[in-house]
Order: sequence, then C-alpha cells, then structure tokens
Amino acid sequence: MTQDKQMSHQEEEHMIESAYQEVLQAYINSNHRKKVEIIERAYRFAREAHKGVRRRSGEPYILHPISVAKIVISEMGLGSTSICAALLHDVVEDTEYTKEDIEAGFGKKIADIVEGLTKISGGIFGDKASVQAENFRKLLLSMSTDVRVVLIKMADRLHNMRTLGSMRPEKQYKIAGETLYVYAPLAHRLGLFKLKNELEDLAFKYEHPQRYKEIMEYVDQSQQHRDKIVEEFVAPVRRKLDEAGFTYEIAARVKSAYSIYNKMEKKHVSLDEIYDIYAVRVVFENEDDALEKIRCWQIYTFFTDGHRTHPDRLRDWLSTPKANGYRALHLTAMGPEGKWIEVQIRSRKMHEIAELGYAAHWKYKTGDHDDDSELDNWMNTIKDILANPEPSAIDFLDTIKLNLYASEIYVFTPKGDLQTLPKGATVLDLAFAIHTQLGTHCIAGKINHRLVPLSYELSSGDQVEIITSETQTPQVEWLQYCHTAKAQSSVRSILRKDRRTLIAHGSRLFADFMAKEGITPTNEIISKILGRFHLQNRDELYEMLARDEILLPVDELHKMNEESKQSLFSKLLRNPFSTKKKEETDSEPRQKINRKEVYVLYPHDKSPNYRIDSCCSPIPGDDVLGFVDDEERVVLHRADCVAATRLKSTYGHRLVATRWEGLSDRFVVTISIDGIDRMGMLEDLTKVLTRELSINIRGLNISAHHDVFHCDLTVQVDSTATVDLICASLKRIDGVKFAKRIS
Repeated sequence: MTQDKQMSHQEEEHMIESAYQEVLQAYINSNHRKKVEIIERAYRFAREAHKGVRRRSGEPYILHPISVAKIVISEMGLGSTSICAALLHDVVEDTEYTKEDIEAGFGKKIADIVEGLTKISGGIFGDKASVQAENFRKLLLSMSTDVRVVLIKMADRLHNMRTLGSMRPEKQYKIAGETLYVYAPLAHRLGLFKLKNELEDLAFKYEHPQRYKEIMEYVDQSQQHRDKIVEEFVAPVRRKLDEAGFTYEIAARVKSAYSIYNKMEKKHVSLDEIYDIYAVRVVFENEDDALEKIRCWQIYTFFTDGHRTHPDRLRDWLSTPKANGYRALHLTAMGPEGKWIEVQIRSRKMHEIAELGYAAHWKYKTGDHDDDSELDNWMNTIKDILANPEPSAIDFLDTIKLNLYASEIYVFTPKGDLQTLPKGATVLDLAFAIHTQLGTHCIAGKINHRLVPLSYELSSGDQVEIITSETQTPQVEWLQYCHTAKAQSSVRSILRKDRRTLIAHGSRLFADFMAKEGITPTNEIISKILGRFHLQNRDELYEMLARDEILLPVDELHKMNEESKQSLFSKLLRNPFSTKKKEETDSEPRQKINRKEVYVLYPHDKSPNYRIDSCCSPIPGDDVLGFVDDEERVVLHRADCVAATRLKSTYGHRLVATRWEGLSDRFVVTISIDGIDRMGMLEDLTKVLTRELSINIRGLNISAHHDVFHCDLTVQVDSTATVDLICASLKRIDGVKFAKRIS
C-alpha cells in the first residue's frame, strides 16, 4: 500500500471515529441513564460487520448507521436501546450475522427492533407484490409491538434522503416517491413534524429541482424584509412577556418549500401571490403543568390586545389535542403591510412533542397511565388492518394512507365520549370506529334527532347515535362510504368472506359493461381475459372486477372499429398501474429499455418514443418520469401526478429517468383566466393569442357574472415555456388578474 493510500485510510478511520464520538457526546449530554458500554460494543460490532463495505457515494458504509444513530439521539432524543438498534440496523440484512447473534450480544429487545428494521424478500402479496409495500407492512407489524422500530426507520429514511444525490436519477425518483407517498405521511401521523417537513422538502428537491431552486431563492431574497415585518409585529408582545415574567423564545419561521409549492399548485397562484408564508412561534418555559393552558391563553391576549385577529383561524389544540398528540394554541393576526401572520403558542413540553411526536411521548412516558390514548387508538387501528391484510399491495398502502394524512374532526357519542375521525368521515366510519359489530349492522345515524344515511358526512361537534339492525350486512357499495382505514379494511374483509356476493356483483358489472359497449362475451374473449390475468375461471375474474382490481377503459373501446374488437380485447383490461396501449402495427418484440440510463424523449418525431397518460398530460418542460410497462413502452407521468406517486412507491424498479429533447406543437393545455369584465375583453384575449403569439386556439369558454369574468382557454403549445409566455402576455391585458395553466 502506498503512503497516499495509507494516509487516505488513516483519514477515513479518523472521520469514522469522529462521527461516532459525536453520537456518544450527544448521548452523554442528554438526560438518559448513561449506558455507554453497550453503545460502545454495538459500534465496534457494527464497524467490524461492515468492514470494507462502501456506499454508492464511495464513503465507508459504517458512516450510514452512525449517522442514523446521531439522528436518533440528537434529533429524536431517544436512548441507548434505540442508539444500539440504529448502529446495528443493517447488520442482519447486509452481513453474515443473524438475529440470534444480535440477541446473544445485546439482548432480545435490541434484536427484535433490528429484526423489525430488516427488509424481507417474498411475502404475502405474491410475485405481483411491491417489495416496498411488503417491507412497509412488516415495519408496521413491528411498530405495533415497539414504536421505536418505526422511529429508527424514520431516521434511516431521513439520512438516505439527505444523501440521495449520490444515487442514479431513477433511484432518486423511486426513493423520493416512496418518501412522499408513505414515509412523510407516517411521520405526520406520528407527530414528527420537523422530520416530516424535511422529508417532503428533500423529496420535492429531487422531483422538481428547478421549482425547488426558485422557491428557495425567493425565500432567501425576502428574508430580510420578512424579518423586519415579524420583528415589528412581535415587539409589543415581547414587552408584555417580559413584564409578566415569562422565560420564552420567539422564533420567526417560514412555510417549507414543499408546502409553498402545494399552495401554488392548489390555488393556481404564483410565488408573489402567496401571502401567508409568515409564521411566529412562542415557546415558553413552564414547570407547573396545571398552569400550562392558562399561560397559553395569557400569551394569546398579548397578541390580541395589539393586533386584529382572523375570526376563523383560532385553533385550540389545548383542550382537544390532535390524534397524533399535538398540543398548541394557534391564532392568525394582522401584521404590518397587511400581512397575515400565524402565531403558534406552546410550552416547552408541547414544543418537544410537536417537533418529535411519538418520540417525545416515549420520553415523557411515566408509567401505565399516560396521555397517549389517541396515538394508542391509532396503533390499535393499524393492528386491526394488519389482522386482515389486503390481497393487493397497493390496496394495503392506500388503506394505511387513509389514516395517515387527514385533517381531523371531533364527534361525540350519545354518552358524550369523544371520537376523532379524519375529515370527510361518514356515519359508517364512526360506527366501525366504535366497534366492528356496530359497523357491520349499521343502517343509519341520528344527529340532532334527525335520521341521516350511512353515507352522511359528519362535522366537528356532531353528537351521533348509530342505528343498527340484526339483519343488516355489509354491501359492496359501502366501500364508497368509507373514509377511514378501519372501516374500509373491515368492509373488504367481510366482503371477501362473502365470496358469492362478490362474484354476483362482478358478474353484473361485467355483463353491464359488455352490453353497454355492444360486445358479445364469447368463450374466446373470456379465455383471452383469463389468460391475460393468469386466472383459473370466471369466478376469479368477477371477484377482481367487484374489488375494482381491473379497469375497463371505455375510451379504448370507442377507438376500435367493429372488425378489431375481438382481436384487441385482451388489451383492454389492465392493472391499475399500466396505461392505455396504442394498437401495435408490428409483431416484432421491442428492445429492452436500459433503466439505468436517462431515457431521451423526442416529441417532434412522427411516432414519439413514449406514450402520455391522460391522468396528467405532461408536456415538454414538465418534470416527468417514465414508467416501463409490460411491453417495454415508456409511459410518461408528471412527477407530481397522483398516479406517478403510487408508481414510485410500488413499482420503483420499472421507473426510468427522462429528459426532453426538442419541441413539438402537438400538445394541448387548458389555461384558466379570471379578471374584471369590460367591453372588448374577448377581442383583446384572442388578439394577443392569435396575432401577437400565433397560438392555435382549440377551445374557449368564457362567462361573466356581474363585473367578473372567467375563461377556460384550450390552446395548442410546444412546451411549458410557451405556456408561461401566454400567461404573462394575458396578464398584461387591462382587467386580467389571473392566468394559470390548469391541465
């Protein structure tokens, strides 16, 4: 070995040891009981196990578990058991060591957590399954026994996201997609808000690099002005806090890049039109829990005395904490220059729970009688879902997600018991939330002495009585009324047991569809369909139809002439993740696509080397990803498309990074325009489009109400740059206030 290599090796050794010492020092400085010896042994064990192995970035692999352990202690505040499990979390998966080896050296608890963090191969979903979905199911199973499993997994995912730049583009899409689809919502549900925000921002950074850069530049440029406004806003409050003897911190904060982007997309506004990005957080020290609420309300009056408050933006999470344990008092007040500023008021304990969620709950646990009831209820719901696993990986993930990201409502039973449900929950959801048998036999609800149907959407504050009947049983249409994971999982489980009902319903669906489209379901057609999905008989086909596991794309049928219906019918039914298939004009097999290379898109070709899915209709300039279907065709989705998010989290191995090359004016988009109506407005709109920009108008729908008009404009364009030019030009017309692409 040369002297240079020796020096490099010595530098690496020093770097590894320094990283570990940072973990150890953070632990020693914490309030945990000092079990340094077992942490030291875990570190030495992991270092030996991963010796000589490197990450894709080229750095020694051991730096990854050390970094995860640092997040666990420094950013989550967990103790020695979690630190050891973090250091050892990849040993069983990536080395020759087994769970038994871990248990012999470090005890059963650490070994169980490590096993819960270990990926698996194969699983209950069969060969069509997403490995990621199966791993996630296993993670939840372990979590229901020891929540530290999922907390360490979150730390692992966070470090992977922080180092995602060393991965290939298609891997970046896959991991970012998984993060947005599953892990960020799970962090939200566990109350890990700081971690959730960072996961979302990092995923956003890799999915939409240009948009992320624009937003961050805007936030940085406006920081000085923003700080001035916030300081002017809080100055009188600081004086009152000082006079009242509070020990406190006031911090200005700004919305995360991802939340700003979401607001822009949902409201169809530009960066300059986002007004409510200002926020202030007051965190005060409090040693007497009995005075915690009183002090929050006292600080509330300090803000309301000198500022006008928004009447609809008071949020009292003190009396009724969120389901993930979040407690705080929120108000929104008018600041300088007419800026609305959100204020969050928290004690130190509330703040730690708000930032660290279940991790802080673990820290604050004092025995059997703690205040984690809502979180424990959610954990019980997860156990119920896992007890009746969905046959489809994507159904499983969707069912879990129903209970992850959701605004909450609070309703009451006739006896006054509080039930927390996601916004949009129905009478049926409440019935299943109380008890499975109550949901099974539910026929209606009663609210304020008024009967309401199963599908009735509940509102916060409703006091609901569930009406039941012994003869009532779940129906297939009940799935449309379920908005909670427990209700949907329970109904599906019962329906699966009642197989005859499913088969009969699927048979009717199939017959109705075939009759509507004028297709005779001959034995030849049935055989092709069964072969396409590897099914044994018609009953299995009808079951899949009843469960919505097969889509029948009507528009494909309308494109076919009478002579080609039978020969092409086997291509009509598709799984939920493939897309519409154009007719093949050749019978030669397609060349296999190299998914490790960037796939170049040529929109100007007579026959483009890709297909566009109608769910999001991307155009050149959009951030897009490619999905390689069963026939080795690249199907394009916008990176933020809902269907794309599901693909990234479940079929990551089929993704390919893409890059546009060239332009074509074959793309059609719709632009929404709003403004003040006046004589000649329509003429000015068309003049700008046709004479100044030479844009081909494909459709125009304009209407006015009093002095305000709205127009949906469909135009033919070649790229997002042209769309931006159109919107900017339209905004210069006198009276036009908004112009934004909506499809």
